[in-house]
Amino acid sequence: MPPLSILIKPASSACNLRCEYCFYADEASLRQQANLGPMSREVSHILIDKAAGAAEGSVSFLFQGGEPTLAGLDFFRDFVSYAERTIPKQISIHYAIQTNGTLLDGQWCRFFREKHFLVGLSLDGSRECHDRYRRDPAGNGSYGRVLEAARLLEREQVKFNVLTVVTGYLARHIQSVFAALCREGFRYQQYIPCLDPMQSIRGGEGYSLTPKQYEAFLKTLFDLWYRELAQGRYWSIRYFDNLVWMLDGRPPEQCSMMGCCSIQYLVEGDGSVYPCDFYGLDEYRLGNVLTDAWQELDRQREKLGFLQASRVLPEDCRSCQWLSLCRNGCRRDRLENGKNYYCQAYAAFFAYALPRLQQVRRLLHQIS
Repeated sequence: MPPLSILIKPASSACNLRCEYCFYADEASLRQQANLGPMSREVSHILIDKAAGAAEGSVSFLFQGGEPTLAGLDFFRDFVSYAERTIPKQISIHYAIQTNGTLLDGQWCRFFREKHFLVGLSLDGSRECHDRYRRDPAGNGSYGRVLEAARLLEREQVKFNVLTVVTGYLARHIQSVFAALCREGFRYQQYIPCLDPMQSIRGGEGYSLTPKQYEAFLKTLFDLWYRELAQGRYWSIRYFDNLVWMLDGRPPEQCSMMGCCSIQYLVEGDGSVYPCDFYGLDEYRLGNVLTDAWQELDRQREKLGFLQASRVLPEDCRSCQWLSLCRNGCRRDRLENGKNYYCQAYAAFFAYALPRLQQVRRLLHQIS
């Protein structure tokens, strides 16, 4: 069995922000019950018990939301304490959390450092881009509070990366966004394309990212990144890092680049389990940790054909020269015909960047 990876929503879909493009909010709105409530200690302890029985080698607990810190620091302290007492010593435990950062303080950050949490901090680059879509219920931008959270994490020496959602607007301003992130010293950066609502036509929202915009974004960001690298400054951009590893014959660690869905478990506040955080919908519910054995969750995933559906490859992809790098992307971005919405963007980008991508290993060796 591969390392066990469990995504946990301890506050379910509850959040203290109202980001316009939030796919979690859209997903929750399509369920019979949008918010499945805060996770109780009973649910968390049973989850840990069952993870201890299913894990081999290592287990990763990845907390997200909504906003996971709404569960409270005491919840996390109890979770980690119980996991440390319950999971066999020969199984390594890894913790990560994706947060908007607005509720963090010194206590949170010291806890993250002491328990070796990897923190993903949601920050859309510059103040202008961030505050355009990432606002609180009163309509106020959250950039200042997120930047303050970053400084707290740095002060407490917590490992963290910055996650930036690529909207159409941000794609047009990637030069100022990348400059802002670098100026603030954020070495580890992730950029993920925003998702349109599940039941809407792609490209129809004010924040939507079109394939043409994404192509221009990838090319411009790569130019900026490569220029910095050529001058001896390395900024880790997850997507580009993964491409370099793939060209080197290593597998990608980014789920969307694997070519098919991996075995994951999304656990909601009430203990309900789903196969992926992009598919936390009633029709994909695998069961509940309170009532179902771990093997039964796996059997239900198999019965749904969830993994199998992600392995279906369109005929056009089979003969594409970029298949080894693209792998048809994330299932959530695939259209009714099976092809990735950003197919043309990826093809144009690979043709543009490949010669320099192949030089990156040499440049990285010179820097190190």
